[in-house]
Amino acid sequence: MDQEIEYDAIVVGTGISGGWAAKELCENGLKTLVLERGPMVEHIKDYKTMNDDPWDYPLRGRLSKEDLDKYHVQKRLGWAPQEDVKHFFVNDLEHPYVETKRFDWIRGYQVGGRSLTWGRQSYRWSDIDFEANKKENISVDWPVRYKDISPWYDKVEEYIGVSGETLGLKQLPDGKFLPPMELHCPEKDLKKAMAEKFDDNRVLTIGRAAHITGNASDIEGRGPCQYRNRCWRGCPYGGYFSSNSSTLPAAERTGNMTLRPNSIVYEVVYDEVEKKATGVSIIDAQTKEKMTFKGKIVFLCASAMASVGILLQSKSKRFPNGLGNDSDALGRGIMDHHYRLGARAKVDGREDSYTKGRRPNGFYIPRFVNLDEKTKKDNYVRGFGYQGSASRQDWSESVAEMGYGEELTKEILEPGGWQIGVTGFGEFLPYDDNRVTLSPDKKDAWGLPQLAFDVELKENERNMRVDIKKQIVAMLEAAGFKDVQPYEGTHGPGLGIHEMGGARMGWDPKTSVVNKNNQVHACPNVYVTDGAFMTSSSCVNPSLTYMAFTARAANHAASEFKKGTFS
Repeated sequence: MDQEIEYDAIVVGTGISGGWAAKELCENGLKTLVLERGPMVEHIKDYKTMNDDPWDYPLRGRLSKEDLDKYHVQKRLGWAPQEDVKHFFVNDLEHPYVETKRFDWIRGYQVGGRSLTWGRQSYRWSDIDFEANKKENISVDWPVRYKDISPWYDKVEEYIGVSGETLGLKQLPDGKFLPPMELHCPEKDLKKAMAEKFDDNRVLTIGRAAHITGNASDIEGRGPCQYRNRCWRGCPYGGYFSSNSSTLPAAERTGNMTLRPNSIVYEVVYDEVEKKATGVSIIDAQTKEKMTFKGKIVFLCASAMASVGILLQSKSKRFPNGLGNDSDALGRGIMDHHYRLGARAKVDGREDSYTKGRRPNGFYIPRFVNLDEKTKKDNYVRGFGYQGSASRQDWSESVAEMGYGEELTKEILEPGGWQIGVTGFGEFLPYDDNRVTLSPDKKDAWGLPQLAFDVELKENERNMRVDIKKQIVAMLEAAGFKDVQPYEGTHGPGLGIHEMGGARMGWDPKTSVVNKNNQVHACPNVYVTDGAFMTSSSCVNPSLTYMAFTARAANHAASEFKKGTFS
């Protein structure tokens, strides 16, 4: 590639945020270089396990002992990586990092990033979320409110296709929805019991998921969900949204995108005379050759912690502690969501009902605490929601039966009883001492400093976790379910795969890194639009919010570019 070419824009990363930045910039006419540190993954062609069955693998999908060593951090998830999807997760031996305190960093380095393996849950923030920091005098105030982002939520939802139902809740604004998927019968029973036996307006709804349902023939190049529930392998139908099936092809169709995989960005280049960024420096992941690409605008969408790492490494005379770090806020306020706690139960009856297809979605219980005086909690602030699903058990429960012959054959062919499981997702507060820094001595395979994580749950989070378990047990028991068992597994921050913060948005350059348009305060031709810019974490899945802010920022950048602001 010609390194003397000056691109109108450079986008770092191809995941949820990078795909949207590429699409919007290219559709606005900007010649855009898109850099991805991992290898190419072409939609459909490179989904090599998309049609495999469990019996296609020697260990029925489980990892070998050798692979367990390679994926020693990624396997903390429990449900992934498996043999069918390990290639979409990083090899932890090749990509180490420092855990001053335990941090479960789940990553996917390839074109499309984690948009190939995300859970597709798509929820809007409300003003309850955007106003919380200011009202509670925690960290810094968001410089935006729901009205600023609402039109961009509209744009994103209509483009990616989000199925769900309207609820009219102030804490969970409704959106532009495709037809909702159907609840299973025990889920409907739980919904009914919650409405009848609790007086704090608890609601159960089908998850709002980025899956095409119904006809929706106007979503370009994609087909409806086939209910295979093999989404994390890559969907050949484009039934769920990913960068590979949607935004990157849209950018490519403009003729304005140049995509370069295997490009590890390690620095935003800052010109001391021009007082602006002039491009980025990369290391070729395969050859280890260093090179620099020029661009008038830079979008950091490498994923929250990776973008923070790039900014920390981008040192100059003007920015000795990292690009845009006048406030010393860079790397601080790291957050995630609570994960791996909730409850499970058995359901009596309903044996005459079964499921249709393999629904790639569950139900959702929106936040119902700390919304007003009636629901206020004394020992913690903010709130939590729940995600869960009911299913029929399979033939394996017959293994312990004392049957044989015809009796055992009949048992194996009949599905087992219903069971239900629910997981809580709660909000982390943005503490300044929860931070990521550059290791002073540990390097990766490319000679770059490893990230060092010093992040932990504190008293507010611990108190909330107690209530998360307590409340779901009460709801499951109210529905008449049996053998209700709360659970809480060990984990570190990061395991919710919603890591965010480190380059927070704010009004004041003295306390934040980026402004209301996602521009670095002191270097406004650099935009940060992945999870790094998050000033607080809410309790809902953040990807829809990343996409909305990215679309908004990219259109702002395109408008300023056309005015000559970045010339």
